[in-house]
Formats: sequence, C-alpha cells, structure tokens
Amino acid sequence: MGEYAAQAKLAVRNAGMRYGDRVALENCSFDVAPNTIVSIVGPSGCGKTTLLWAMSGLHNLTDGQILLDGKPITGPHPDIGLVFQDANLLPWRNLMDNILFPFEIKGQTPDRDWIEHLMERVQLTGFERNFPRELSGGMQQRAAIVRALSLRPSVLLMDEPFGALDAFTRDEMNKLVEEIWMETHTTIVFITHSIEEALFLSDRVVVLSPRPGRVQSEYEIPFERPRTMEIMAGKEAYDLTYRIKGDIYGHQAKKLAEAKG
Repeated sequence: MGEYAAQAKLAVRNAGMRYGDRVALENCSFDVAPNTIVSIVGPSGCGKTTLLWAMSGLHNLTDGQILLDGKPITGPHPDIGLVFQDANLLPWRNLMDNILFPFEIKGQTPDRDWIEHLMERVQLTGFERNFPRELSGGMQQRAAIVRALSLRPSVLLMDEPFGALDAFTRDEMNKLVEEIWMETHTTIVFITHSIEEALFLSDRVVVLSPRPGRVQSEYEIPFERPRTMEIMAGKEAYDLTYRIKGDIYGHQAKKLAEAKG
C-alpha cells in the first residue's frame, strides 16, 4: 500500500466517519493521481461532502486516513485549497479585498501578478472594487476560485460550487474550470450531483453508494481535452452517463428493497 499511495497525490485509505450511531462513510478507498480531475458522485446524503472536508483537514475521520503525497492529513494544509458550495465572500469587503483576505490571515505577501492573471483569466478584471452584492452568482464563484488559486495550492477541492447557478452559467463555469486546469494542472477533486458535469470535467469518476458511503465503482473518462459539445453529446458519453446512473439508482433500489424486506 505504501508504494502505491506514494504514487498518488491524494490517497483515501479505509476512510470512515461516524456521528454517534449514524455511519456516514465506511471503508472508502481510492487514489487521486497528480495533475488530474476526479469527481465524486452519489445519491444525496452518501457522504460526499463529509469525505471532501476530511480531505481538506477541516475535520478528522473516525476510521482510516487520507494521505497527501504519502503523508497523513491531520489538519488544514497550505497545499490544499477549498471552494465551497457558496462563494462565502465577506459582504463588507470588495472583491479584491476578499481575495487578499487569506494572505492577511496568514501574514503572507500576495503575488499580485499571479492574482491579476487569474482575475483576467476568469474575466473579473475591472470588478476589483465591486462588493459581493454587486456581482452575479457566477461572478462570485469565479472570485472564490481566484481566492483559492491565489495561494497556488497543489490540490483544489470543490464542493458542488456551481449547484446553485442556472444551467447556462454552470456550463460556462465548467468550461472555465477545464481551461484553468489545462493551464495550471492543479489536482482537483470535484463534488457534484450532476453526472454530465462530472463527465465533462473529470479524468476519473468515483461513485459512492447510499449511506453509509462506500466506493461502489470507478470510471476512467476517455475523452480528449478540451472537451466539446460534440464529444459530450456522443454515444460514448451517453453510455457512460447511463452506466453511472444505473450504479446509483440501482443500488438505491436494492437498499430500499432490503429495508422493506
């Protein structure tokens, strides 16, 4: 295990999480290779966010461990960035001050050139002095991505960051994430309820079972980058979507039948 884990950027090993009598995760194991995007999908309540927070070091597992470059994660780590479901911008600070806030907390000097590059990359140049209330939801999430990447993490964890956006904006944000990844090759773990989103973004998709969450299946995504509408509308993408949905809903139906019977 040690040799295999050393080849992974992130290695999840027999991860388990209990809240009193409730088991959220049980015996989860998988690897995230360096410079790849891995999405985690599964039914609501299966422990996706719980697992992501454990990867971030914001809370500890009750069983198992998660390794970063072969070393156990025991708390928040400077090499790990996190983008939440909400942008979590401070309403009394303008956009640039929100982006610089982590540097103030850490007592670090920001790389202004890198931040300006990121701002231009996500098309927020010119909005530096605007307050969150003056920005759309998509613009706020773009600012949250800049804030996370401004510290140059080697791993970026994204917890359903586009779930509250309209379909058109969500597609734009997915394309933006792919473009940024193609430039930076930051290792990304992406939580989503959308199988189509997972297929568009990912090199690999991990499917969790209903609670307690276990790794039910894993899929390598063979599509070349950059990914196009034609690729995602093709038969191979359709077949993968169908198989993943079958894993999720078929397992749910089996669990319900067992519970009733």
